[in-house]
Formats: sequence, C-alpha cells, structure tokens
Amino acid sequence: MRSAVCTAEVMVVAAPAGDIDIRCGGSPMVPMGEEPPDGQSLDGAAANGTALGKRYVNESGDLEILCTKPGDGSLGLGETLLAIKEAKALPSSD
Repeated sequence: MRSAVCTAEVMVVAAPAGDIDIRCGGSPMVPMGEEPPDGQSLDGAAANGTALGKRYVNESGDLEILCTKPGDGSLGLGETLLAIKEAKALPSSD
C-alpha cells in the first residue's frame, strides 16, 4: 500500500480478519498502482514520519506493517497511531 499524502509505502505482514482502515498522515492508504484521491493533505497530528525497514504494530499486536519506503506521515489504524515494534532482546552468551 502507499500513502495518499507522502512518499511512504508499506507491506502488511499480519492483519486481523475483516476490513481495516490503515492510514498514513491521517489519510487512508491506497493499493499500489492506484491513484490517491485529490485534495488529501498531511494531518499535523500524524506527521511524525515512517522509517524505512521498521515494523509497526497496533496495541493488540494483531496488525503488523513493514515500511518499504519512508515518508513524512505516521502510520495508523483509523485515528490510532501505530507503534514501532521493538526488537526482542537476545540472551547474552557468557
């Protein structure tokens, strides 16, 4: 999917069943190859950026999105912004 308001592109790694409202910069994302609707603009409340190679998850953990191209908009599920998935700590070797 790609953003309608910035250069961000993402790949959905895991998603809950049913339709979901994935947004970037406050506007719904569009499938690759589809033109975004005119008149969309970046929402200042969702303008923290999307980082290349980072995975983003929702609070319940059933949605995971991988950023394949960075952009100025923040990823969200509806109005709720997604968080960067933290790497698992590996045990130390002695």
